[in-house]
Amino acid sequence: MTELPTPAEEATTVVLGAGGTEVTIEPQHGCRLASLQVGGTELLRQGPKYGSFVMAPWCGRTAEGRFRNGGEMYQLPVAEGASRPGPGGGPHALHGTVRGEAWRTAPGGSRTKASFTYDLTDPWPWEGRVSQAVELAGDGGSLTLKLAVETFDVSFPAQAGWHPWFVRNLGQGGQDVALDFSPEWQEERGADHIPTGKRISPLPGPWDDCFGMPGGVDVTLTWPGELALRVTSRGEYVVVYDEQPEAVCVEPQSGPPNGLNSHPRQVTPLDPLEITTTWSWQRL
Repeated sequence: MTELPTPAEEATTVVLGAGGTEVTIEPQHGCRLASLQVGGTELLRQGPKYGSFVMAPWCGRTAEGRFRNGGEMYQLPVAEGASRPGPGGGPHALHGTVRGEAWRTAPGGSRTKASFTYDLTDPWPWEGRVSQAVELAGDGGSLTLKLAVETFDVSFPAQAGWHPWFVRNLGQGGQDVALDFSPEWQEERGADHIPTGKRISPLPGPWDDCFGMPGGVDVTLTWPGELALRVTSRGEYVVVYDEQPEAVCVEPQSGPPNGLNSHPRQVTPLDPLEITTTWSWQRL
């Protein structure tokens, strides 16, 4: 039986390429996409906190790090950077446990496909596995990402999604990116940036907000005269964050922030959580 390499033995980066597109994945750094270059143009903000990282086994903020499963309350580590002014403003647990951890690269990859796994451990209360498959189209015109959260034994609530940082400006003298999407609702958020549970009509930006798209996530980012990129997913929730001058985030995810409390999705041995997103692009 072939032994998988330990995380410490993994390659520092995995690079996929086709049709003038190159994707760089860093399995030892949370399995994040460190770079997405289309025809030599970088689409993701660079730096160790950026690129596009995986959120699992929850997305966004979990209020004060607490959630209930059945009759038992659990406490997750909280992050000071997740706190906000206001009553009960945190700090909150932020973006899951896997984004800074070392993942394993599964055997059998190719120039356009790669798969990765991470076994859940403390501080997550249950044993399980998160996997990510990354596939670049043969013509280099799209990228498909698939996440799965599985349990080894005991059922637990979970979420999964992605947090990409797309550059606001491509740096080639063109205009800043524009967002186009038509959500059915916006999750009202309180002063602590936790959804209140009320759905409201979508408000104009700037945003650090979650939106509902029951027909599936569908958001287009357009750098006028340069490039258009479309983010789609059968998932029904997307967080949009555009409060920083350097980048905008369009985050497809399986549930809203604080979803371990408000929209718990049970992962069972027979029913893993799966979510897929596809990013496609074209030059203008």
